This record gives sequence, C-alpha cells and structure tokens, in this order.
Amino acid sequence: MRVVSGSAKGRPLKAVPGTGTRPTTDKVKEALFSMIGPYFEGGTALDLFAGSGGLGIEALSRGMDKAVFVDLESKSIEVIRANLKATKLEDQAAIYRNDAGRALKALSKRSTQFNLVFLDPPYRMKNGDEFMLTMHELELLEPEATIVLEYESKYSYPEQFGPFEQTRKALYGETAVSIYHYAPAATTEDGESSTAEKEAPHE
Repeated sequence: MRVVSGSAKGRPLKAVPGTGTRPTTDKVKEALFSMIGPYFEGGTALDLFAGSGGLGIEALSRGMDKAVFVDLESKSIEVIRANLKATKLEDQAAIYRNDAGRALKALSKRSTQFNLVFLDPPYRMKNGDEFMLTMHELELLEPEATIVLEYESKYSYPEQFGPFEQTRKALYGETAVSIYHYAPAATTEDGESSTAEKEAPHE
C-alpha cells in the first residue's frame, strides 16, 4: 500500500498484521478519491474503522486540514501512528482507540464536526446506515458533508434514508463503495421541514 496522490504521494504505508483488517487497495482508493475529490481545500475528515489509516491519510495528503482516526484494535493504532509519522502528517491527526459507537459520542461532546467521513466497517457488520444516522443525531456532520461507505458487494444499502442521499456507487470485485451526500432538512418559514425524511428500514 502507498499514498496515491498529494503531498505524501508515493510514501509506502504499513498494513495491520494478521487477517483481522481488510485494507482498501490502492486501485479502489484511487477510484474512490476520483469520485469525491480528488483534492480538497481544507476541512476535517473522520476515518471511523481506520485499520491502517490509509483512507484518512490519503485525505490529508490531498488537502484536508485535519483527520480523526478511530479503531478498537491496539495493533491498528500502532500502525496508524507509524504511517502518520512516515508521511509526516502526524501534526494534523488525532488518534483514538475506542469502539466506534462510543467514539462518536465522545467526539460529539467535543463539538467536533466533519466534512468527510470514511466508514469501512468489517463486512460482517451491516449497519453502516445506522452509524450515519447516529452521526446526524449527534450533530457530527457539517451540512453538505460527504460520507464514503465501503461494504461487501453482495449487500445493498438504501439509496436514500434520513438526510442522506447516495450520489455514486461503484463495485470492485467483492467490495462496494457508496458515496452519500448529507443534506439536513431545510426549515421553511412556518417551521416545517421542507424535506420529508425517511428512517432507515430495520429488520
């Protein structure tokens, strides 16, 4: 793995040892960033199931001001620190070892808001939409934020739910990537929402 483009272009990235994580390949990463950028004029990113930190680091390399990396595994945290040091981006990063749900609540208490979110949970987890709705409820997202959801291509998420609308979807073998646009409902003069919100379906 390496940084594909930007200030840290070409820098090699360590992978997390073992088989517990599934790093996004350089090919998928390059295609993903061509859909959402490819470059940014500042902003804050969240890499929620960070693994090696490759997506958040790529976002920093391409112009994001700051990135927050969250992972539960200590091995991942060590690799993220090493990769940030190797790319000389550690001063723009905050790293938290925590469960994703608890991390979101902690970030909410700090009044943190994100312009770009990477959601790449383990394929056994099929609740990426629930994490997105939680971010909305906790007011963690800037209006017009972009959410990148990576998941198993056999699975399918709704094209629209709550304040989220899928703008792009691409398949790469067993990996699917959906890009969502966050548009919290505008309020009309009479105080009613001008956008009908739909809750995500629950089993």
